[in-house]
Amino acid sequence: MRILTLYKLVQKITIFSFVLFFFTSCGGFFERKEPIEPDARKRARQNVEEGRGFSAQGAFKGRRGSTNFEFASANPLWRATLDTLDFMVISSVDYAGGLIISDWYSDRNPNEAIKITVRFLANEVRVDSLKITIHKKNCKGTNCVVKQIDTGLTSEIRDKILKKAALMVKTAKDKSKKKKKKKDIISSERF
Repeated sequence: MRILTLYKLVQKITIFSFVLFFFTSCGGFFERKEPIEPDARKRARQNVEEGRGFSAQGAFKGRRGSTNFEFASANPLWRATLDTLDFMVISSVDYAGGLIISDWYSDRNPNEAIKITVRFLANEVRVDSLKITIHKKNCKGTNCVVKQIDTGLTSEIRDKILKKAALMVKTAKDKSKKKKKKKDIISSERF
């Protein structure tokens, strides 16, 4: 009985030693080329501007197709959709599933309302990256009928979202080019 207890203790110490070794030995393989910014807020702001950050989906890329979405701050389609639908109340947002559902919206007629659902199919700014569905509710007294409609409003919303997203991507690229040029100029002045 004592030998079994001693064996289990040695086994646990061995496993703990291996885990400790692997977690502490990683530092020798990675070398930093740039000094680290000591202010955490500046470092976080810089990472957001450069589009870097931790994404659990990044570890699983390629396994499920186009269900891997970037964080909202880095995804231009997501930001453009929220900007476009800012006049409506958003009832449900599921970033992991790539879905935005608005609440019922009525402009003038209280007996008619629309609900817009935007499903994200990919991260790229393309026409086939979005699926927009519009439902219309007509009420007569207490009886309400909800139907899915396909009007020009769907294509107008899609076009507006894609234009905003394309502009965001272009602005981000221009901004990163300016930063890179500035960084190259500063690094060339050092030597």
